[in-house]
Amino acid sequence: MKEMLDFIGLDISFPITDPTWIFFLVLVIILFAPIVLERLRIPHIIGMILAGVVIGEHGLNILARDSSFELFGKVGLYYIMFLAGLEMNMEDFKSIRVKATVLGLLAFVIPLGIGVWTNLSLLGYGLATSVLLASMYASHTLIAYPIVIRYGINRQRAVSIAVGGTAVTDTLTLLVLAVVGGMYKGDTSEMFWVLLVLKVIILSLVIIYLFPCIARWFFRRYSDNVVQYIFVMAMVFLGAGLMEFVGMEGILGAFLAGLALNRLIPHVSPLMSHLEFVGNALFIPYFLIGVGMLINVNVLFGHIDSLKVASVMIVVALVGKWIASYLTQKIYRMRAVERDLMFGLSNAQAAATLAAVLVGYNIILPDGERLLNDDVLNGTILLILVTCVVSSFTTEFAAKKMAMDDAAVENDKAEEKERFLIPIANPHTLESLMSLAMVVRDEKLSNNLVALSVINDSNDSARQEMRGKRNLERAAQIAASTSVRLKTVTRFDLNITTGILHTAKEYEATNIIIGLHNKTSIVDSFFGNLTENLLKNTYLQVMVARFQMPVNTLRRIIVAVPPKAEYEHGFTKWITHMCRMSSQLGCRVHFYAHPQTLGYIRGCILKKHKDTRVAYSELEDWNDLLLLTGQVNNDHLLVIISARRGSISYDSSFERLPMQISRYFNNNSIMLLYPEQKGDPIESLSFADPRGFAETQYYDKVGNWIYKWFKKNS
Repeated sequence: MKEMLDFIGLDISFPITDPTWIFFLVLVIILFAPIVLERLRIPHIIGMILAGVVIGEHGLNILARDSSFELFGKVGLYYIMFLAGLEMNMEDFKSIRVKATVLGLLAFVIPLGIGVWTNLSLLGYGLATSVLLASMYASHTLIAYPIVIRYGINRQRAVSIAVGGTAVTDTLTLLVLAVVGGMYKGDTSEMFWVLLVLKVIILSLVIIYLFPCIARWFFRRYSDNVVQYIFVMAMVFLGAGLMEFVGMEGILGAFLAGLALNRLIPHVSPLMSHLEFVGNALFIPYFLIGVGMLINVNVLFGHIDSLKVASVMIVVALVGKWIASYLTQKIYRMRAVERDLMFGLSNAQAAATLAAVLVGYNIILPDGERLLNDDVLNGTILLILVTCVVSSFTTEFAAKKMAMDDAAVENDKAEEKERFLIPIANPHTLESLMSLAMVVRDEKLSNNLVALSVINDSNDSARQEMRGKRNLERAAQIAASTSVRLKTVTRFDLNITTGILHTAKEYEATNIIIGLHNKTSIVDSFFGNLTENLLKNTYLQVMVARFQMPVNTLRRIIVAVPPKAEYEHGFTKWITHMCRMSSQLGCRVHFYAHPQTLGYIRGCILKKHKDTRVAYSELEDWNDLLLLTGQVNNDHLLVIISARRGSISYDSSFERLPMQISRYFNNNSIMLLYPEQKGDPIESLSFADPRGFAETQYYDKVGNWIYKWFKKNS
């Protein structure tokens, strides 16, 4: 190649060292490798690794594995572990943490046990070498994790078990690595093991409990997406750096940082979208290409000892991981596709394996030999190549099958359609209303959000139109940053309420989300004319919300439910929305209701949303709503399930809600939710009752007055 370039007058030397051309070639590989290999039905990850083999020093020697690959490769490795912790469904993980621990222990003990025996008997290595080499078989890296993200199954039970098992397995492997390395550094005092374990436990607790407090404070103070992204990355590298400081590998700190920030970064949020985009577009491919550049294909030719060592390493690693996945499947009666997915995710060797082999290779024994010789180093490179290929193909096959099975189940359910209408007028509440819509919508459905700007046909309509367009553009940007489709609508109408109602009918909206009215004068009502007219003229579910802080920083949802709410038509719908919000925000939802109503709520959640973190408390008398003042903190969301006049659960005490909210909950985030009702408001109007008021409210007043009079006189 060099002679051809010299012939045409180009003076180019290989490997290329110019930063511009290095970055250009890497971007070309990231761009075209998936496109080419998709036609060959080869997983994208394998394409990145094979591209690294071709351009590396053991291939065409186009690029050298310089400091840029070490830097970006380390960032990519941390990114994989961080995303694995960040995207784990914490509610599911709590229910499967024992299963994850079992898989992690089996995936460590079985390859370690088989590996020590084969290393001693077949390869003839010493005990220390055999233990360190066997720990390499036990470790694994979530190389194939981007595949499950691409298929949208990253919250499946098998994935959570594999990710949790990875944390257990790699922690034990790194402990073995630290102990063996310390033995040859003179650090084998009696307290060495105890101090190492204590340091890891203390630092893990600091990351798990202190990082969320710092992040929650930061997210409340700064809402800019770029600033939040930089902050999150700084926290990831702080966790990784601290873990390296105490003698462990940084991948454990990155994973713990992901777990710590899990509940503060909703799955459907601009920040999560930015984190996934940057990682999958640049850092993770850079890491995979760097891994490929380490692989020396020449070990396949003329190196019998390397092939023997590599064969033993590959067989032991694959068999050990498969046995661990098989036993986990049988113990917990899981499906075969879940076993394949756990095996695919847990057999790729890269990060901890490289760390172990490099530590062992750099340790010189008293007789001048290396603890891990050249044969092991070459065998490790081949082990990485084979296990990454097997991992990618297995995960691709299992993920596709699981995604198809889930799609078939969802189609069989044939759930009713859902569409949220978000009227937008105030730019200050726009982001919070969009965030609310993101966390309550069904993420399996597309095109179920509609943003609306209603413009009065007046002399100032041109300015209103400009302002409305800016608001809709901002809403579209928020939705696009989370890869959610948003329909934007601009409507001219003499009346804002009728504009909302007509749009809801045209686009078949099932829910309306609006902001709570800001009272501007003493004669102004609490809800304002818009909300009052909207509630009178539609029986759709209406959420009236006011947030005092970013939605993703809420720590608890407190839901006050009136008696007889279970008889309303939209009862199960609003419970579903509360459970979705709880799942997306990673917080607990606490229901306060009459004992009979609590029974219906508990039954609905156990039937449809059993993984939701939930608590129940009795609220015998709806008039005791003020008791919640001691339960609602400034970082909680108070949801009051209200009712329209004339509905089954309506009570005269609802008339005091505006005064109670203004006096006792003025500094809290609050949502008033009006459940869906059957029929049409027009049907309830008559000559005798043109405004649709129900007489029962007056009977309630009289009944309460008589009750209090008797109670007072007795």
